[in-house]
Amino acid sequence: MTVSAFRALHRGRTADHPLVLPGPWDAGSARVFVDAGFPALATPSAGVAASLGYADGSTPPEEMFAAVSRIVRAVSGAVPVSADIEGGYGLAPGELVGRLLETGAVGCNLEDSAADGTLKDPGQHADWLAEVRAAAGDALFVNARVDTFVHGTGDLADAVARARLYVAAGADCVYPILAPIAVLPALRAGIEGPINMAAGPDKDSVAELGRQGATRITFGPGLQRSAMEATRALAESLRG
Repeated sequence: MTVSAFRALHRGRTADHPLVLPGPWDAGSARVFVDAGFPALATPSAGVAASLGYADGSTPPEEMFAAVSRIVRAVSGAVPVSADIEGGYGLAPGELVGRLLETGAVGCNLEDSAADGTLKDPGQHADWLAEVRAAAGDALFVNARVDTFVHGTGDLADAVARARLYVAAGADCVYPILAPIAVLPALRAGIEGPINMAAGPDKDSVAELGRQGATRITFGPGLQRSAMEATRALAESLRG
């Protein structure tokens, strides 16, 4: 499926029907989610890192791009795949876009904090996002992560201001990661366009985020961690 089909999935969402994108961490989990009927997938960098034996944020870019390629290949074009590529690995916008498109992904997450957790200057980050958009044209769906609630002070006005800058720079969607659900209506009122929120791996969490205004819902590494817990329980049962 094309990037235009992926963009279309974000339009016209209602409070009782947000776009739910599970996060595959490898080829096998990607096939499971496609077989379950999900219309698109969004890889989590932390989940992929764990599957490759790395701590979150420590995956070499070559391995991350290779993992995304395997996930895309596993679903054989049945659904579009968006990839979490963290802060872009220090690559120039043109190279970053080229390498991402080579994987077959149609979208990406790009965060506005540095590897040490420091928030980037929002104006400079918006300029960089604009360069990514210029390099990609319409070929990528850009989900701009807003890290105010995970690495900043949690200031709502700062989150809204950053989101507006990123949308103006060409982001298709914004992702105020770990924003409390209580502030979601205010985020919805202050931000134009789709908003991505992170849910726990349960239907009630997804439903409540949809009711409060989330357009798109992802899970970060939650699904991978749940799968590992299930595997751990099985291992302990067999050991016992």
